[in-house]
Amino acid sequence: MAFTQRLHEAFKGAVERMTSHRTVSAFKEKGVLTPDEFILAGDNLVSKCPTWSWEAGDPNKRRPYFPANKQYLITRNVPCLRRAASIEEEYEAVGGEVLLDDEDDGGWLATHGALCGNKGEEDNLPSMDTTETPDRQEIRIINAYAGGNEEDVIPDMADFEEADNIVETDAATLQPPYLVANEPDDDNILRTRTYDISITYDKYYQTPRVWLTGYNEARMLLRPELVLQDVSQDHAHKTVTIEDHPHLAGKHASVHPCRHSAVMKKIIDVLMSRGVEPEVDKYLFLFLKFVASVIPTIEYDYTMDFDLGGSHH
Repeated sequence: MAFTQRLHEAFKGAVERMTSHRTVSAFKEKGVLTPDEFILAGDNLVSKCPTWSWEAGDPNKRRPYFPANKQYLITRNVPCLRRAASIEEEYEAVGGEVLLDDEDDGGWLATHGALCGNKGEEDNLPSMDTTETPDRQEIRIINAYAGGNEEDVIPDMADFEEADNIVETDAATLQPPYLVANEPDDDNILRTRTYDISITYDKYYQTPRVWLTGYNEARMLLRPELVLQDVSQDHAHKTVTIEDHPHLAGKHASVHPCRHSAVMKKIIDVLMSRGVEPEVDKYLFLFLKFVASVIPTIEYDYTMDFDLGGSHH
């Protein structure tokens, strides 16, 4: 697999060097973008979602068909509170599921789910009607100490005046005057991760491409392989690859763009069939909407809500 991937990337790089970039719009017909359309969509994303920004990147890696200060988009310190695998079983379908692309069993599934309720939780709540009353003996003793009639249960302080009755090593007096909390085992602590998410333009596929740079709780870089824990398991080893970032140093996890145009074309077709006219400057909002199904626990901002042409919420 690694050899095949390297071979494909070498071929892809050669094609990109020998061919010019797309200049004719095919947004509605093919689900692809020209570099100018990518800039237009990126400007709209930055305008509507201030957490996103344009970056210049390494000057040696800049693409000549983009402005120097608009090479790629990025949002930083995006929280990821849970691992993706831990939430997948908590969702149940509450509506239709739209298969956006099914070629070669590599389809993208847009699911509209809701968290399962904590069924039976009310049964575990204590009821004041069923709470047991302490036995009568305990109540009688407490009343006696509070001034009841049973004087025999009240200790006589004269019994403690003799020197022989002094307790020099009373265990109660040896306790520390503060509480000591023990840390739970590390295995029981879910460490919060953060991500830098970048979007580049892929000249070969003529679509945006998402890259993930993960950090642990101590803000140390995650190995790209660990990033797969925060990717939907349906896509972790299928559509997410570890490759060199086109503008940053090192290996990064990436949602591979080989099916992006087909997925976007399906979304656009559904929108148009429902009377919604898609606009190219909103392309990245649609794009990030379906990418959310791949990285469901990474809570990035794309603000505007799309629902494939149905009623808006």
